[in-house]
Amino acid sequence: MPGPGNVGERVRNLRLTRRMSQAQLAGHDLSDSYISLIESGKRTPTPAVLRLLAERLGCTSEYLAEGIEPEQRAHLEVRERYARLALNAGDAATALAGFEDVIEGSDDPEPAARARWGRAEALEALGRVESAIGVFEELREQAERDPGRASALPALVALARCYHAVGDLGQAIALGERVLARLNELRLSAGDEHTEAGRVLLLAYVDRADPERAHRLGRDVLGLGHDPGFTLTEAYRRASVHALEEGAVGDALYLADQALAAQDDGACTRATARLHMAAARALLRGVRPFGDSPHPAAEAMDLLQGAGPHLRGPEAVDCAIETARALVLLGEPEAAIEAAERQIAESGSTTPSSPGAAGASAGPRSNGHADLPFESLGAPGSGSGTPRVSEGHDVGAGARSLQFVQARLIIARARLAQEDRTAASAVLRDTAQRLDRLGREGHGRPVAHLLRELGELCEAAGDAPAATTAYRRALEATGLRRSFRHDPSRVAEVADATLP
Repeated sequence: MPGPGNVGERVRNLRLTRRMSQAQLAGHDLSDSYISLIESGKRTPTPAVLRLLAERLGCTSEYLAEGIEPEQRAHLEVRERYARLALNAGDAATALAGFEDVIEGSDDPEPAARARWGRAEALEALGRVESAIGVFEELREQAERDPGRASALPALVALARCYHAVGDLGQAIALGERVLARLNELRLSAGDEHTEAGRVLLLAYVDRADPERAHRLGRDVLGLGHDPGFTLTEAYRRASVHALEEGAVGDALYLADQALAAQDDGACTRATARLHMAAARALLRGVRPFGDSPHPAAEAMDLLQGAGPHLRGPEAVDCAIETARALVLLGEPEAAIEAAERQIAESGSTTPSSPGAAGASAGPRSNGHADLPFESLGAPGSGSGTPRVSEGHDVGAGARSLQFVQARLIIARARLAQEDRTAASAVLRDTAQRLDRLGREGHGRPVAHLLRELGELCEAAGDAPAATTAYRRALEATGLRRSFRHDPSRVAEVADATLP
């Protein structure tokens, strides 16, 4: 634990513990009145005076200045690094505990700031996104109060992603556009910040049913036909120099650090892969091709095949699911079924298999037919494509269950493309039961999106009562209680207006 209070309080506490008077502590070099002023906080001792006082009090000058001994600081530094390693390894709960220990045990602003950032990331990884937003907002405010020391860019990017995850599209779009505008001022059109802000904005535009803005942004952030002519490290360096020239020292420092980190090609490749998957999701939901491909699904397939090898965990599962969706749109329903069933088998469903789950069954979330209206194709979930759940739930199991349902819906869609309504209906009935269980577990808006798609597929299968039920449950999952007993199209219309 850090020493109590400020420098003066620590000097006084140690002096009293050592049973020394102010005159004894002052010695021949200082006056007792000067010691009194230090202890009352009216004077700040110079480094030389701190060293002198520390020698007489039997401690280190670091302890007097910061309330923590060098050995303690070293232990906290190691603890912070272990927490970061745990977070990188996917153990967010252990990481959160470690970061909180560092925050509690350190008055040193630098490791404490890194630990607060890590705590926010761990909260986000645990699905406690609203709590993460609170911490990220504090970090943003702190950076904006002191732009000479810190940059607000990373906090703004994180906030855009988190607001999108909780369904606040207005905030997500406003923050994402603010990031891109600032990067444009710095003449930086590459890197993690540009990629992530573009990815979140692209998904948010799709969620808000704005295909034209999604198309324009997609062409821009994918950099079609644009070759900067220099490396990412050089791009960051130039942006840092530009920030320094305009007096934004915090941005200059941050971008210089990013220039050094950009030498990690693996991290850059993963960020690009995530952006490409977001672009593919947009293409499969009604956005026009960004390049020269005549078919959105064909361009999406190219993007997904390039991104897949660089994604891990839930994002790799999302990529496989989107690939199956693209296959349906490309007129290959049998291949789509095989891909979805393979993904179900490889990921190991968290829910026991039921009749119709395999051969004649299953398929993922979100629509996929090119003739469906864009407004019905809102993308649930977080920036990565995996829906986040509310605080207090088993995030891993919940996310896997949602992905399992998505894969099942893809298979149902493929069966409909094969004109096999019987098999599709069997999958949809089973999927409705699974969604009912997930809804009771409190997954909220992600379940609402899946129920919306379930309703569309039930309509396509000719089961109007099931479609009506799915649409009504979609509304209820968002907190509304509407009853449309005989008009599924009316329920669908309200659901379209309610879901982002």
